Amino acid sequence: MNKRKVVVVGGGVLGSQIAFQAAYQGFDVTFWLRMESSKTRTQPKLDRLKSIYLSSLEALKPYCGTDYPYYPHGLVADLAQTSVADIEAKQAQVEKAYDSIVLELDMEKACKDAMIVIEAMSEDLEAKIDIYQKLSQYLEPDTILASNSSTMVPSQFVDHVKHPERYLNMHFANEIWKYNIVEIMGHPHTDPHVFEQAVAFGKEIGMEPICLQKEQPGYVLNSLLVPFLNAALNLYANGIADVPTIDKTWRKATGAPYGPMQILDIVGLQTAYNIARMDPAMKKVADMLKSYIDQGKTGVQAKAGFYSYE
Repeated sequence: MNKRKVVVVGGGVLGSQIAFQAAYQGFDVTFWLRMESSKTRTQPKLDRLKSIYLSSLEALKPYCGTDYPYYPHGLVADLAQTSVADIEAKQAQVEKAYDSIVLELDMEKACKDAMIVIEAMSEDLEAKIDIYQKLSQYLEPDTILASNSSTMVPSQFVDHVKHPERYLNMHFANEIWKYNIVEIMGHPHTDPHVFEQAVAFGKEIGMEPICLQKEQPGYVLNSLLVPFLNAALNLYANGIADVPTIDKTWRKATGAPYGPMQILDIVGLQTAYNIARMDPAMKKVADMLKSYIDQGKTGVQAKAGFYSYE
């Protein structure tokens, strides 16, 4: 790929992670943000990611050159082949990435010379359509447009993008420096070469590409995860069990490190609400989530969700 510019639309939890990971792996990264106040909401996320990347790398130094398996594969490709000096070089990469990320309010300027534009907005159909229609004014003919949508498929938006053959979905798991997968899903008219470019880009930023053969709302990961999380939300919203009990049951019975309500705090309650409110059968869950959101309890990033993170 000759171009090295990555544009991320939306400075939320996943948007900030995608941007930081791409910058860490040497790409030129620009955020397009709607307004000046968006910068003040995005910058603390980047500050936090810088701290996480540096501390995660520091913690790996005693394990360099070993076959220790539990390390963030998005930061280090092969720990057994990595020295302490390599880790220190990667820590310098973190500092460089942090300093290099551009926050831009001018959409035309942001999109200029972009190799790929990744839309990472919340799961709102009309808002996404509006953004695609605006982006279509500025996307260059060779720019790839990708969505990080966790529940919607590309065919829902092909009529609203300028170059549908260069449009697909790239869905990243939360905490992508640790859980380094990217699910890639095209629509029937996605250019196969563009799909291959997306796969190559995923590998270049330290991800393991998961290639879907056809469209599927929720991809592989969320087709498995969302019913699990919804079951936990229904247990709580219907008064069957409280939050700690639900999580303890899952952790004790399966050996999993996190319970479903803890996972929801990591994902963000706004995302869970956006999904729940689209399903009439989940009205009680949506109302419950809205009550948390109205109190500012949106998850780990807000330092409060189902749990407190002060």
